[in-house]
Amino acid sequence: MDLLAHLEAYVAVAEQRSFSRAADVLYVAQPVLSRRIKVLEQHLGGELFDRSRRQITSTELGMLLLPHARDVLGRVEHLRQVARDARATAAHTLGVPPDGDPAALARVIRAGAQHGVPIGVRELAAEEREVGLAAGSLAFALVRVPPETATHHVPLGLASAGFDAGRPVHLESLRPRRGVAGQTPDLLVTAEDGIGFAAERFAKAVARAGLAESRVRRAASTATAVAETLAGHAVLVCAEPFARRHGLAWSPLAEVSLHRGYELASSARLGGEHAAAVRDWLEPLLADALGADDRASAAQAAETPDPRFRLATRG
Repeated sequence: MDLLAHLEAYVAVAEQRSFSRAADVLYVAQPVLSRRIKVLEQHLGGELFDRSRRQITSTELGMLLLPHARDVLGRVEHLRQVARDARATAAHTLGVPPDGDPAALARVIRAGAQHGVPIGVRELAAEEREVGLAAGSLAFALVRVPPETATHHVPLGLASAGFDAGRPVHLESLRPRRGVAGQTPDLLVTAEDGIGFAAERFAKAVARAGLAESRVRRAASTATAVAETLAGHAVLVCAEPFARRHGLAWSPLAEVSLHRGYELASSARLGGEHAAAVRDWLEPLLADALGADDRASAAQAAETPDPRFRLATRG
């Protein structure tokens, strides 16, 4: 028995003194409401209403139990209101890549407070962000997608302790040159670019560039990646804002298919209208945090004349 539904029927009949009017108030059919009263009377062991007269009146048992029924329903409504308030004021946890701009993320947090939507930022690896969305532990997350179809396009480049090249560079530039003494630094890729389709694209691009697989390493963390790069032992694949924040020289990577692409996804537990309203002000702020160049559209990427890009986008 759905005790709450039966108590609602009981209180409605007592207040309306009519089965038909009570049914209208509760938006149920009168036979359904009558059955609920009958089942409740059987459950409580006595009649709640005197049906012998034209107007329904409460029996002594009905009058005795009515305040308690109202109290139960009032407590339930209070519980529901507390839950609604908790959902409204709870922080919307946002999953972001580990190399976002802290100042831009601070603007995200402040904007959330201004819009009455508290935002809690969590730096997570790409696979952890997708798992968090599916599990409901994240309300929003930046999900990796191919750059040619992405809403947010983040150009990647090669960061080093040297000087900016001033023009787009190819991975071929990392091949050892004949007759040049000295060891060529390794190519470091962070976890953000070392999984899924991104890792496959890098592997193919490295093979086409004629680089040995041993020359490409996945960094254990962004901190160690920056340290090795500053020491001159590696060249790091990263976005320009990240390189500038750590005092590294940066040159754009000519292989456009290796750039990053992101979509802002929301958890299924969020209402569609609410999620859309949050996206309106959240998307531009996240673009800044990513270092995205959202002017680079999928159409522009598809028209890139570089045949290596077209091969890469086909997998």
